[in-house]
Amino acid sequence: ITVPDADQWLSDTFAAQLAYILINRDGPALQPGSRSYERSWARDGSLTSAALLSCGHTEEARAWIDWFGSYQFENGKIPCVVDSRGPDPVNEHDSHGEYIWAVANFYRHTHDADFLKAHYPRVQKAVAYIESIRDERRTPEYKDDASPKRAMYGLVPESISHEGYSAKPMHSYWDCFFVLLGLKEASYIAEQMGDDAWAQAYAKLAAEFRMCLYDSMRRVFARANIDYIPGCVELADFDSTSTTIALFPCDEQDHAPQQQLRNTFDRYWKFAKGRMNGEPWEAYTPYELRHVGAFVRLGQPERAYELLNWFRQHQRPQGWHHWAEVVWNDPKTPKFIGDMPHTWVGSDYLNSVLSMFAYEHAGSIVSFAGVPQPWIDSGETFGIHNIHTSYGTLTLSMQRIGALITARAEGDIRMPEGGLVFRKPPRALGEDIVVTTLPADASWKME
Repeated sequence: ITVPDADQWLSDTFAAQLAYILINRDGPALQPGSRSYERSWARDGSLTSAALLSCGHTEEARAWIDWFGSYQFENGKIPCVVDSRGPDPVNEHDSHGEYIWAVANFYRHTHDADFLKAHYPRVQKAVAYIESIRDERRTPEYKDDASPKRAMYGLVPESISHEGYSAKPMHSYWDCFFVLLGLKEASYIAEQMGDDAWAQAYAKLAAEFRMCLYDSMRRVFARANIDYIPGCVELADFDSTSTTIALFPCDEQDHAPQQQLRNTFDRYWKFAKGRMNGEPWEAYTPYELRHVGAFVRLGQPERAYELLNWFRQHQRPQGWHHWAEVVWNDPKTPKFIGDMPHTWVGSDYLNSVLSMFAYEHAGSIVSFAGVPQPWIDSGETFGIHNIHTSYGTLTLSMQRIGALITARAEGDIRMPEGGLVFRKPPRALGEDIVVTTLPADASWKME
């Protein structure tokens, strides 16, 4: 990654976080730490494997998927976590979708048919397990419109996968978004296996689950009189950090309730700006870094950039280019910090920064969506070299010279159906530019 000199910390942090992820591995196990969290979670591993794949570390990603998938229970359940003692039997219903997504994502990057063939039976068992637990929420008491349980119809049961619900399990939308992702990806995997019947069946399950999910949300909006996407059915709680997964990796930004989705991140931004401007705060978890990628996908790069610079202040020690799992306003606070470096947080950073340069959506690669104005104003060249996408590798660069902003894309990608989108830089005249062959150049005049 090349950035203007004033933001070299961003590139240095990227390199450091990638290194820390590899250091924290134990054999094939991707772990968020080597002290408090010397275990491997499905959620941490799937999102970390995505970052590794984007950086070209395919073997490390494959080793984790092969190893973690081997601990699938006989009934098809994917464990939430695996450590030296084996798989944990606790019910956390995000893990099944996360595993299926990891398998599909690896195949998209590598087209390894043998890998997909080896995992396909596990994927099918995981889908069968998802449907078996959904059946617990498709009984008459959940289907009755007059029932207080109606908003839970067709979802997966309550769990503690969302760590905020560890005291009492809830019907978590975090779980539901990952279930939806898993069902969509199961259809893709079956299609790649040439199993058209199951591809259609899984696509139908995904569509039906999507209807249940958003019907549930609309009922919670009305019941609790809220205008944002909540964290769970029961509490109607605000938790934008968990809602970020609706955008990445679940890619539901075109389907989720649009006004409530926007309101969710506008509300977070108001909170974040207050904190930046001196409102008191005690602690936060840098999982909030996911908002950077969310704002990029929502077309708000200035918010993403401002957030990054605020989070930078809490890299302690600064030269380590990392975040602990918990950041305290007073760095001498003698309380829990988790691990440092915490490399699930690290993967959130990698995935968010990568999206500033390129991300995939709706059959397109969207480039330069996270470009902030200071990079344009610097006159320096910035970009990313050899990012690995589902369509191949891509190198991107951009620079302003005088009143003209120019961008270039090179690489060996198989051009997606929607082409490569050059997102219009901030304060530039004109529109986004879509190209269908590489190398390609684009340019805009400044306002």
